[in-house]
Amino acid sequence: MCILFFALEQHPQYPVIICANRDEFHQRPTKAMHHWLKPAILAGKDLTAGGTWLGLTANGRFSALTNFRQVEQFDNNKKSRGDLVIQALTQTDKNISPLLHESADDYNGYNLVYGQLNKLYYFNSVNKKSSQLAKGIHSLCNGPLDNIWPKMALGQQKLSALIDKSSKNIKSQNNRLDIEQLFNLMKNAQQAKSEQLPKTGVSKQWEKFLSAIFIVSPEYGTRTTTIIIQDINGEIFIADRSYNALGTVTLDQQFTLAYNEH
Repeated sequence: MCILFFALEQHPQYPVIICANRDEFHQRPTKAMHHWLKPAILAGKDLTAGGTWLGLTANGRFSALTNFRQVEQFDNNKKSRGDLVIQALTQTDKNISPLLHESADDYNGYNLVYGQLNKLYYFNSVNKKSSQLAKGIHSLCNGPLDNIWPKMALGQQKLSALIDKSSKNIKSQNNRLDIEQLFNLMKNAQQAKSEQLPKTGVSKQWEKFLSAIFIVSPEYGTRTTTIIIQDINGEIFIADRSYNALGTVTLDQQFTLAYNEH
């Protein structure tokens, strides 16, 4: 998973809105979002290492992971980070927090968001700090939470504008958020100007290529977009799309979860 946007308590009808893109090499085998039997989660599956990048449970528990881009420090012998999402989904907040701190050095750098959708936490394995996500609009990519990378700032700005427009016109929209507009946001292929690029240890050419919210190339690109919204009644709606190397939709799925914290 390479970029996520969170809008928490920003829309009168939908207190939780999450938009997420997973970027990966196309040759890495993947199973699209589905209901797992063991553990009982809704998630896609990395068929190489067996983990996942984003998932939910039936009672509204959520977790998603992004890798920290630390090219020079990457260690091929460390554990697969995809297992961390499964741990966060199957453990309580009280149990997972100390586990993350204790095991941080067993993995290459990562960000992890986890918890009930209405009470999300963020853990940064590089500085080993955790905190609850405050209400507002947040972005998460391959550095710290809310780091001002161009595509993070662009996505936050566009998501804020969509929510503002939807909130003002909510009666005429029959109290529904336009999911297609959220997908359009996540398909934005605008690349940053060279002088705006962050320095993460990769070449300038690669940095520019990675600077778009939606990435298309024959070898590497955006494989999945997932939109998650929770309404004021607690119902959770998930829309999930998979893409091929041309950026064309190959699978379009929708799921509904009836939130029940107990």
